[in-house]
Amino acid sequence: MTDTTIRTGGCHCRAIVFQLTGSARGIVNCHCGQCVKTHGHFAPYSNCNKADLKLTGDEHITWYHASPEARRGFCSKCGSQLFWEMLDSDKTSIAAGAFDAPSNLETVGNIFVANKPDYYEISDGLPSFPQGDNGQLNSLNAGQTQT
Repeated sequence: MTDTTIRTGGCHCRAIVFQLTGSARGIVNCHCGQCVKTHGHFAPYSNCNKADLKLTGDEHITWYHASPEARRGFCSKCGSQLFWEMLDSDKTSIAAGAFDAPSNLETVGNIFVANKPDYYEISDGLPSFPQGDNGQLNSLNAGQTQT
């Protein structure tokens, strides 16, 4: 079944707003060291095809090259963390908190749990992976749960 939900969102100051017209993956909580440092805690992200994401105010996006393979996009005005992208991918990851309500998104799993800080436990019962999930969670669209 194709997800035809239109989702909107943006940064805190609304200098950057987006509209997603295609499918969105369910939320994946990333517990890697980079996410923890840039978000202050684990980072929940959905993702979508870049072609399905329409941006307004993209001149306010500052891209930080977090590694040779990936970059993180944030608002240069308010500092909101919005996007994460592999440089050679046709997908964009969107911070879950950037979506307007209702997002109709559900959390589907956890990645990089071997790197999580020691001040919290993961007890949500969702699929968890010590490092990346090798794409296993990418097939889980919004509202779809793994069986």
